[in-house]
Amino acid sequence: MNIMRKPFVEKIVVNIGVGESGDKLMKAEKILQMVTKHKSVRTISKTINREFGIRKGQQIGCKVTLRGEWAEKFLKDVLWIKDNKILDYSFDDSGNVSLGIPDYTDFPGMKYDPSIGIFGMNVCVTIKRPGSRVSTRKRCARKLPKKQRISPEEAMEFMKEKFSAEVV
Repeated sequence: MNIMRKPFVEKIVVNIGVGESGDKLMKAEKILQMVTKHKSVRTISKTINREFGIRKGQQIGCKVTLRGEWAEKFLKDVLWIKDNKILDYSFDDSGNVSLGIPDYTDFPGMKYDPSIGIFGMNVCVTIKRPGSRVSTRKRCARKLPKKQRISPEEAMEFMKEKFSAEVV
């Protein structure tokens, strides 16, 4: 296989949406710190939603971006929680994978802390091919050719080969 056609995990974004700032957001940041061993960044709302009481510019969640070896190790832990099974509708048209974790205590070595409570999180895995930077670079950005993009079928095959995941 051509080395430029071989997919790889570019990044993993772990997100906890709280919906409000304050003590609940601090607890979510603490959980992300414990689970990923990285410092989280707060996410800010871009619109107003009166039903949920959200204002524009309000801090409503936190996220961590993992790359390289940290990302692959974290993905193995996430797949272990999911019993190495991924649902086929978790893959989007660009070959990315999104998974939901209902409780942070499912991770190995995590214990329930009554002062924190129960928080779930979203895990988004971005799969790319070498050379995909052409579409995002600042100077002379170009559209990626169709053969360079990753289809959902190729992403499923990559997850089966690299992480021994079963696509259901």
